[in-house]
Amino acid sequence: MVDVDDKLACFQAVTGLEDPDLCTEILQAHGWDLELAISSYTSSNQTSASTIISDSEPHDSLNRTQSASGSELAAPPNPSIAWKLVTLPISVISGGLGLVSGAVGLGLWAAGGVLSYSLGMIGLGSGRGGESSALLVSVSAAASEAIDFVAAFERDYPVTRPNFVGEGFMDALQRSRNAFKLLFVYLHSPDHPDSPVFCERTLCSEAVAAFVNENFVAWGASIRASEGFKMSNSLKASRFPFCAVVMPTTNQRIALLQQVEGPTSPEEMIAILQRVIEECAPVLVAARLDAEERRTNMRLREEQDAAYRAALEADQARERQRREEQERLETEAAEAERKRKEEEEARERAALEAAEKEAARARMRQQKALSLGDEPEKGPSVTQVLVRFPTGERKERRFHSTSTIQSLYDYVDSLGCLEVEDYILVSNFPRVAYGPEKLSLSLKEAGLHPQASLFVELN
Repeated sequence: MVDVDDKLACFQAVTGLEDPDLCTEILQAHGWDLELAISSYTSSNQTSASTIISDSEPHDSLNRTQSASGSELAAPPNPSIAWKLVTLPISVISGGLGLVSGAVGLGLWAAGGVLSYSLGMIGLGSGRGGESSALLVSVSAAASEAIDFVAAFERDYPVTRPNFVGEGFMDALQRSRNAFKLLFVYLHSPDHPDSPVFCERTLCSEAVAAFVNENFVAWGASIRASEGFKMSNSLKASRFPFCAVVMPTTNQRIALLQQVEGPTSPEEMIAILQRVIEECAPVLVAARLDAEERRTNMRLREEQDAAYRAALEADQARERQRREEQERLETEAAEAERKRKEEEEARERAALEAAEKEAARARMRQQKALSLGDEPEKGPSVTQVLVRFPTGERKERRFHSTSTIQSLYDYVDSLGCLEVEDYILVSNFPRVAYGPEKLSLSLKEAGLHPQASLFVELN
C-alpha cells in the first residue's frame, strides 16, 4: 500500500495533475509502472506542445549549439524536465553511504502529498547506533575520489568555479536534501576535446558558477574514477561534457530532472537550470515548509515535554516535601509520645518509690513506737521531755531517766512529724547538741533529768 501511495504521489508531483482519481487511472492503465506512465504522459503533452510551437517557430530547433571545433550540432529547443527515474547501482549506494539499505530512505521530494513521509527517512545521521563512527572502507574511497576531483578542478580553474562538495554521490545527495536544493551533477571527461573549453567558458564562468552555487548543491566526478564511471553509466551519459540535475526519490532511485550533453553556452546553461528550478520550486518549497512544520511540531513537543517534566518534577518535589513534613510530624509525635510515656513511667516509679518509702517509714515508726514501750507514770526516776518541731508543733512525753538519747530519737521518728531523717536534737540553755556520739547516754547522764526541753534542728 505504501508503494502504491508513493507512486501516486510521485506521479502527481511530476505531472502536476491534482486529481488523484485521474492519476490512479493513468497508473493502472500502465500496470502501475511509474516510469512508463510518466513517459507516456509527458510524451503526449510534448507532442501537443511541439505541434503548436512548429507552427510559429518552424526553424528554432536548428543550429542551437556549436562544439569547440566549430561543427554545428542540432539541439532541441528549450528542453523540458525529463523526470526520468534512474535506478542506482548497489555499489554507488553502499559506496556513498556505507549502507545498502540507505537508498530506501532517499525520500519523496517529488511526492508533494506525502512530503512528511519523505524527509528524514535516511537513518544515516550522526549518532545513530555508531554508524557514522564506523564507516566502511568504501565510504572513504568515494570521499577520497571526490576530494581528488575537487583538488584537481580547483588547480585547473582556480579563480571562478562551482563549489563541488568533496564527498561521495550519496552524501552529496543527502546534503542537497538537507539544504532543500537540487543536486547539480557534472561528469568530467578529461580526454574529451570539448571539456577544457566547456569548463573554462561555461561551467566556470562567473554567471554559471554563481548561479549553481546559489541554487544547487554541486557534485562532480571524473569518469576515470570508480564512482564517476558508475554514475555515467547510471545516467546513460552519451556525450560530453555532461551535466545533470537530480533529486532523491524512493528506493534505489533518483529523479533525473534534466541532463545537458555536449557544449553549451553560459546563457543556455543558466536558462535550462532556471527552468528546472522554477518547475521544481513548488516541491522544494513544500518540502521546506513541511520540514519547518515538523521542526516546529518537534520543538513544540519538546517544549511540552519540558513543561510536563517540570510540572512532574514540581509535583514530585511537593509530594516529597509533603512526605517529609508528614514524616517529621510523625517523628515529633512519636518522640512526644515516647517522652510522655517516659515521664508517666517516671511518675509511676516515683509514686511507687514514695509509697514504698512511706510504707517503710510507717513500719519504722510503728517499730520505734513499740520499742519505746508504755509511757511511765510520774515519779522521781521519770524525766519529762518536751520536743519542739520546726513547724512550731510541740510534743511531750515521759521517759525513764535511764532511757538513752536514742530513745528520744525513736520517739521523734515514731511521731511522723518530720519528712526528713537528717536532723539533730538540741537543748537551748545551755546549747547542747545530742549527736550520734551521745546516743548511748542515759537521760540522767546527759543532764536532761528530771525535765528537758529540746527542739529539732534540721541538718
